[in-house]
Amino acid sequence: MKIIAILAVSLISFGSFAQTAQKDKAKKETAATDKAKSTVSFKTLKIERAEIPYDSKEPFVFEFKNNGKTPLIITNVQTSCGCTAAEKPTEPIAKGKSSKIVVNYDTKRVGQFTKTITVTTNASTEPIILTITGKVLPQEGTAN
Repeated sequence: MKIIAILAVSLISFGSFAQTAQKDKAKKETAATDKAKSTVSFKTLKIERAEIPYDSKEPFVFEFKNNGKTPLIITNVQTSCGCTAAEKPTEPIAKGKSSKIVVNYDTKRVGQFTKTITVTTNASTEPIILTITGKVLPQEGTAN
């Protein structure tokens, strides 16, 4: 009975060691794959506008570049509310090339605002957070 217990503990120990070694190998492979993936760099992560005319159509434009070795794919762009809309590139961005994300805010909403845009790419599991802030002025001819 004692031998069976020792044998069981030994098998469990060897099994644990094999799983740990396998996990280490998988982490190294993932790290190597991540290095080969695209990397993206934005010119700015935040755009601020002090005074925006009522019903202005001027968009917020976030320019970025693919600094990686593989094509960059913007998989999703999510805005923080319905008053903000974002347009993402539909095609992959080749290595060394630039593109942009265009964000429009509903400027019929008077007052101060801060909105975020969450960008998901094939370059990282972590999303990129873009921010727009500003103050929409009241419509001309109306009282404050």
